[in-house]
Amino acid sequence: SCLQLGLERFHGVCILGFNSVEWFVADIGAILAGGFAVGIYTTNSPDACHYVAENCKANVLVVENHKQLQKILEVQHKLPHLKAIIQYREELQEKRPNLYSWSDFMELGKDVPDTQLQEIIESLKPNQCCTLIYTSGTTGQPKGVMLSHDNVTWTAMAAGSSLMLKDAREKQELVISYLPLSHIAAQMVDIWLAMMFGLQIFFAQPDALKGSLIDTMREVRPTAFLGVPRVWEKMEEKMKSIGAKSSSLQRKVASWAKGVGLQTNLKRMNGCSEVPVNFRLARHLVYRKVRKAIGLDRCTKCYTGAAPITRETLEFFLSLNIPVLEMYGMSESSGPHTMSLPHMFKLTSCGREMSGCQTLIHKPDKDGTGEICFSGRHIFMGYLNMEEKTKEVIDDDGWLHSGDLGKHDKDGFLFITGRIKELIITAGGENVPPVPIEEAVKEAVPIISNAMLVGDRAKFLSMLLTLKCNVDVETGEPGDDLTPEAVEFCQKVGSRATKVSEIISSKDQAVYAAIQKGIAAVNERAVSNAQKVQKWLLLEKDFSVSGGELGPTMKLKRPAVVQKYRDQIAQIYANADT
Repeated sequence: SCLQLGLERFHGVCILGFNSVEWFVADIGAILAGGFAVGIYTTNSPDACHYVAENCKANVLVVENHKQLQKILEVQHKLPHLKAIIQYREELQEKRPNLYSWSDFMELGKDVPDTQLQEIIESLKPNQCCTLIYTSGTTGQPKGVMLSHDNVTWTAMAAGSSLMLKDAREKQELVISYLPLSHIAAQMVDIWLAMMFGLQIFFAQPDALKGSLIDTMREVRPTAFLGVPRVWEKMEEKMKSIGAKSSSLQRKVASWAKGVGLQTNLKRMNGCSEVPVNFRLARHLVYRKVRKAIGLDRCTKCYTGAAPITRETLEFFLSLNIPVLEMYGMSESSGPHTMSLPHMFKLTSCGREMSGCQTLIHKPDKDGTGEICFSGRHIFMGYLNMEEKTKEVIDDDGWLHSGDLGKHDKDGFLFITGRIKELIITAGGENVPPVPIEEAVKEAVPIISNAMLVGDRAKFLSMLLTLKCNVDVETGEPGDDLTPEAVEFCQKVGSRATKVSEIISSKDQAVYAAIQKGIAAVNERAVSNAQKVQKWLLLEKDFSVSGGELGPTMKLKRPAVVQKYRDQIAQIYANADT
């Protein structure tokens, strides 16, 4: 069908919509027809869609519905290579030249002889580009990461073997597709691993990340599940708020079981294989019920990646006998580079390299911390039409420079300590990695949803804070009502507040004092005075994708936050000078 529409070799087929069978078909069809498969995030603005479509010289655009179609129609006049638009959900609301429904699009292919397609497939080479992953552009314009046929097929094979995925002929793995397919993590698992190992894929509802995912999990009961940290954190919050409503006896039993679970699993992590009697009892009374309630009763592989996760969240799930294992990589490495395994993991480590991959710690300091560099067949071809940018990340010896800082322990496990670009350099010249401080504050003050350290080139560090609030299921927009867990926190510290606005407008004494107390406790453990948080500000709204502070995988977009709240940040420092 793509060929009938005039898809030219090495031109893009852009796909803008939520995960579906049509997404998969368009993606693989584009590749086999000699084009590039290019995902566009559904949250992109019309201008951001235009940038990607123009950058990859898109001939064909596949959109989900009328809403996404409108974005493309707005910029269509600026897309000289575009030959057709296809809409795969909802009836077409208008007739336009070169606009097709999915069924009409499928019909087009009937006139193209199989031999024509076969010729193109046979001419494809392993080292040619087949797919473009656009980095979400937290700094500057997005870059088109070129992945070759060999990149995706080799990585899928290596990752699946490392994960010990079962071949479908032996036992079929069940996976839920819900993370954005324009992101490498979802694409590697849902499309490439699925094809390589015969996984059965179930599509979640489009509002999965706004709350419906848990229902899909209970229905599907996946055997493998990949969640970004925010998904695990939301599950943790929900489970804690349900736990808070249970009877005191149930709470006591749960607390006992979590203690046993954490101790046993930490010992197991360190190589002890015995299973104590109290652990078996706790498994019967608590762990099995919890797993069933969240649809993970068949899941043997629970993974997290794409952003840092807190130790607190990892320990929470470990205490319920759900080891959440970390993997690490980037779009430029076709997805995974290191991974933890059920029999081989350490808390807060991203595990060890996949077979066939190598890691180099570049210019390590006295603690062994340096820039993490990758090598292997999973390393990308380069950025589309950006040779200079490619040279910035791939050195003369072929090492991919990740921009992440990390170190190995004595057993070869990789620990990430921060990002070079995220480092805050104070006016005194001290380098401060923000993530450990932010996570410590969130752990010390459970009402905090997001914490972001600021203070680049400033005399001292400050922090922007948001409170845990309920999110509108339809729009994903953060509301004003506090979550049950946050309300419980307020009651504990002596506040009657139930809304974010109540706390901020009255500068609620009890809550503000509790936050200050938590930050003071974190400051006491600071490595130096320069790493202490001197001032903080509560923002009226939590961070969100629609607000522009979070990327599509819920990763904090620091430059965007600094830009959006520049007046408030300036005020913090202006007040300090007066």
